Amino acid sequence: MLHLRLITPAERTDEVVRLIDKTVGTTHLVVLPGAARDPAGDLVLCDVAREAADELIAGLRRLGLDGTGSIAVETIDLSLSRRADEAEARAPGEGADAVLWEGLTEATHEESTLSFTYVAFITLATMIAACGVVLDNAILIVGAMAVGPEFGPLAGICTAVVRRRPRLAWRSTIALLVGFAVAMAVTSGFGLLMDAVGLFSKARLEADRPNTGFIYAPDWFSFVVAVLAGTAGTLSLTSAKSGALVGVAISVTTVPAAANAAVALAYGDTSQTSGSTVQLLLNLLGIILAGTLTLLAQKYFWARQRERHG
Repeated sequence: MLHLRLITPAERTDEVVRLIDKTVGTTHLVVLPGAARDPAGDLVLCDVAREAADELIAGLRRLGLDGTGSIAVETIDLSLSRRADEAEARAPGEGADAVLWEGLTEATHEESTLSFTYVAFITLATMIAACGVVLDNAILIVGAMAVGPEFGPLAGICTAVVRRRPRLAWRSTIALLVGFAVAMAVTSGFGLLMDAVGLFSKARLEADRPNTGFIYAPDWFSFVVAVLAGTAGTLSLTSAKSGALVGVAISVTTVPAAANAAVALAYGDTSQTSGSTVQLLLNLLGIILAGTLTLLAQKYFWARQRERHG
């Protein structure tokens, strides 16, 4: 269940209450006239089943409540109520499968913002991966994958395509391109510094690397894994199962490929640079394609669910 806290202008409260009443899957409606001070108005509280929340929030936005008042949504961790159980039973579909589109858009908007923290994380992840590829250390590669924040902008692009939000698509693309460009540039300099102090060497980079050689040798398996990971990552975002994102992060070689390309570029190894770049692009393309198709499938599924329920 989700809890909605609404501030409504006094003249719109009756409309808001009618909308809540006619939305299947709502319960625990409370109206406190004049309780709100900034902005002034009434306070309306209710609980709604997750699978019915998107329809209700969309209706509230059509009433202009996001502009004249406030719409706040919270997840209820525990609800001991027979009426809540009945509301969930009446709502179409399963809560675990429901997509809260407004929440998804807001989350990807935040995760795809080009900020100092985002650039710092992707740069540090790429530098860790650089150590992993030179040392042929798979543990460092996995650690770098887990640190990398690049799935946020990728999910933002997928969401923007499905919801037709060009501004979100532009923001996500900029974050992705600038983030990788800065990370690879810094990592190239880092590689030269490590070479100067004797910790990196061209011989190590070009030696046989059984644990990390796949990073600069792209094949169809790379694309297949990226598609599977993109699907899993999108499902984890829409179903609020964020723990699965860790598994997604360590399944796709985006950051390690960028690191290998950066170090190889510093040494002038065009073969590894081009191979790693292709690996990076294949993974990015696979994730975006899979994520977009997954969201489209979920959108179609829920549209059919509402039709059948109606």
